[in-house]
Amino acid sequence: MTGQEIKNLLFLLGEEPLEALTARAYAQKCELLGKRVALRGLIEFSNFCRKNCFYCGIRRDNANVKRYRMTEDEIVAAASWSADRGYGSVVLQSGEVPSEENARFVARVVSRIHEKYGDALGITLSLGEQSEETFRLWRNAGAHRYLLRIESSNPELYARIHPCDHSWQARRDCLRMLKRLGYIVGTGVMVGLPGQTLEDLANDIVFFADEDVDMIGMGPFIEDPGTPMFNPALDDATRTAARRTKFDLTLRMIAAVRLTLKDVNIAAATALQAIDPDGREKGVLAGANVIMPNVTPRAYCAAYRLYPNKPCVHEHAEACRGCLESRLKAIGEEIAWGGRGDPLHFGKGKA
Repeated sequence: MTGQEIKNLLFLLGEEPLEALTARAYAQKCELLGKRVALRGLIEFSNFCRKNCFYCGIRRDNANVKRYRMTEDEIVAAASWSADRGYGSVVLQSGEVPSEENARFVARVVSRIHEKYGDALGITLSLGEQSEETFRLWRNAGAHRYLLRIESSNPELYARIHPCDHSWQARRDCLRMLKRLGYIVGTGVMVGLPGQTLEDLANDIVFFADEDVDMIGMGPFIEDPGTPMFNPALDDATRTAARRTKFDLTLRMIAAVRLTLKDVNIAAATALQAIDPDGREKGVLAGANVIMPNVTPRAYCAAYRLYPNKPCVHEHAEACRGCLESRLKAIGEEIAWGGRGDPLHFGKGKA
């Protein structure tokens, strides 16, 4: 479809009841991908970040954050734990640190994981904007995928939620660079940002199509008290109602992406569960096919707080694994154990 056709369809979908819309999208997901969910063992190995984004709980100037960085051995151990228990993929995530020392550190970690498991274990990186040299170094070390959320396809809205030294164009150019280097590329947006319109959200999906991305991650915007975008004047009832609206709108976006882009991977964001106890399952029932359970050691997990009420921070990874399997079984889904879960969109049919 053309961009205008996508937008026209999205506005039509906006008139459809949420339950009917998500049911249509879930049927599309089942037809293309079956009743299976791919898992990504999420390893949040450092919360140091040079960026100062107005919405992010680990922003550089948030003095309330206890900073940490896991060792190489700790990261490799977490990845091995995931692989040995049937996770077909891991995600190494941290704040943005554009230094040669950090680039070499990540390359060593990725190389050790890849040498142990080869291409049988998908390795996804989510480490912010980097140079082409660094992206190439990590790709050559064995990384398969890269997640870099655009946060909003509207450059003006992007500018309102970032300091003036951030560049929307630079972030978009990184996405294009990653694709040139052979990564499976993922991006995404926050839903419910102040000043965001339905036109913006429609254009977000057009952006995903135009940039030909393979993976999409969308979560509700949840204000963190340690950021400039937190509004202390809101009472609890108003804040709760606003978050519920964002939750429902995020489900609509998941459904709309599945119905329009069809064969991309879509993650059911953990932020959904920060609002609704069954948030990730509802994301799957709206068309998502990926979940990223946190396998970060408990000693660090709570310190990687992008937003309040982060779920499962005190749960052991083994307990989360069993809980998630039971939750998905209850909605008629099974976990695709041992499979990398590469998106059908990548290479158009290469699984």
